[in-house]
Amino acid sequence: MLRRAVCHDHGVRRVGFRPALLLSVLAALLISLIPGSGTAVAHGSVVDPASRNYGCWERWGSDFQNPAMAQQDPMCWQAWQDNPNAMWNWNGLYRDGSKGNFQAVIPDGQLCSGGRTESGRYRSMDAVGAWKTTDVSANFTVRLYDQASHGADYFLVYVTRQGFNPTTQPLRWSDLQLVARTGRYAPSQNYSINVNTSGLSGRHVVYTIWQASHMDQTYFLCSDVNFR
Repeated sequence: MLRRAVCHDHGVRRVGFRPALLLSVLAALLISLIPGSGTAVAHGSVVDPASRNYGCWERWGSDFQNPAMAQQDPMCWQAWQDNPNAMWNWNGLYRDGSKGNFQAVIPDGQLCSGGRTESGRYRSMDAVGAWKTTDVSANFTVRLYDQASHGADYFLVYVTRQGFNPTTQPLRWSDLQLVARTGRYAPSQNYSINVNTSGLSGRHVVYTIWQASHMDQTYFLCSDVNFR
């Protein structure tokens, strides 16, 4: 299911590569080698339908300097320009110590960045616009990759209400409707959550909350979908 789990050589020798971006990339790669650093060896994300930053990394991680991204995938383009570490650390979009009181710690308009968690590293995930979508039917499966086998106390899966337009509106808690709540999952690397909906069509955001079992650590993951 997960096609790539580590960062490779991303072509840093290409002509026109900016020094600041090079330093960011090298720093991320060096940090990923440190055990327990909270980077690409530590956590997880929704991989189908892909979370925003996982999707950007999957599509462009090996070609992130390609100027064609600006026209072909403008939301990923703005994310890469804002902070490449949001994609290198595609599995680190979490908050510690929320105590289940998610609406208190994550303001409206910041749901996709986990309330600007990790010093705002993922703030570009909140950008309003035409993110690439995954086609789904009324009944679909959310698949999550847990690289560190944390397990889950539970998952909450929401879908935006019919009439919400993620290309023009920031995501608010009141825009979400709960479509799945699970029980505990034993530690593993792959989890599946079956979701059943009705009456939805067109573009929506699937919002997955993963409460990990190893500590009070919660992941907040936006996936853009198109109901066929």
